Amino acid sequence: MTSKIKPSKGAPYARIMGVGGYRPTRVVPNEEILKHIDSSDEWIRSRSGIATRHWAGPEETVAQMSVEASGKAIADAGITPEQIGAVIVSTVSHFKQTPAVATEIAHRIGAGKPAAFDISAGCAGFGYGLTLAKGLVTEGSAEYVLVIGVERLSDLTDLEDRATAFLFGDGAGAVVVGPANEPEIGPTVWGSEGDKSETIKQTLGWDVYRSTPVPGGDGPEARPALEEIRYPAITQEGQAVFRWAVFEMAKVAQQALDAAGVSPDDLDVFIPHQANMRIIDSMVKTLKLPESVTVARDVETTGNTSAASIPLAMERLLATGQAKSGDTALVIGFGAGLVYAATVVTLP
Repeated sequence: MTSKIKPSKGAPYARIMGVGGYRPTRVVPNEEILKHIDSSDEWIRSRSGIATRHWAGPEETVAQMSVEASGKAIADAGITPEQIGAVIVSTVSHFKQTPAVATEIAHRIGAGKPAAFDISAGCAGFGYGLTLAKGLVTEGSAEYVLVIGVERLSDLTDLEDRATAFLFGDGAGAVVVGPANEPEIGPTVWGSEGDKSETIKQTLGWDVYRSTPVPGGDGPEARPALEEIRYPAITQEGQAVFRWAVFEMAKVAQQALDAAGVSPDDLDVFIPHQANMRIIDSMVKTLKLPESVTVARDVETTGNTSAASIPLAMERLLATGQAKSGDTALVIGFGAGLVYAATVVTLP
């Protein structure tokens, strides 16, 4: 039987056309973290490489930070907001279950009536969003797609948890993906290992926070005051995550290079998820990257911003001249799930 459906008419390839970032104005040094945990600045730096992070103020919401980053990315791409055909937002820290924050962002940037939706893929969220955007452009569903990674992880940080209190930061990064005449976003190597999902997780669900009964109590009237339940936060098994990231993600990164037909010697830039400086250094060593490759180390001053970390690091490298337009970059994100996504891109 012959199909009656017309073939799609998208662009032959897709590329990143512009990038933008937003970091909250408040800078939080390790000394402030040490007010809540028994540790030291030296210990935090040696374990993670983090010296400072940015935490959002009351007005720096997930939506507002995204709007700021998006405006920069759209301007950098040389298009208008009205040309955006889809908005994809990756976040785990937008606390309204519905509607998707992508719809609010689309409206506030003046994008008209694009497709707009949120995804939840933790620290691999930017890679997931980039892959979806590439598909939309090449399939023909949208000419230009705005991909945003944004987090307010300070809202999900337990300041008394010695293992995580120093890790997380806030911020938003955005890119515009549009048509290209040659491959500028390589095949994505992505996946998940759900058997390890307990290694990074939220301590308890919102339903538990809302309805945990008092021992011996019964029904809604027995719910304790909220202050009697420790607020949900992100926790992790540090050593297990470190081992997984160092040994398994280097393999995934190599697979992404192979899929794109690129060798380490062909790379100009390496932009891994900014989780931990030790993980970054280990991956560089395992991949045997040449010294000529610029490595993103934004984690030192930005902390772990989950889905926002890769576009924020990309924006900083370009803004400071450490990387330039047309450079070939390997990007890889990995985190809660455990999920991962890696690809090779040409920088805008």
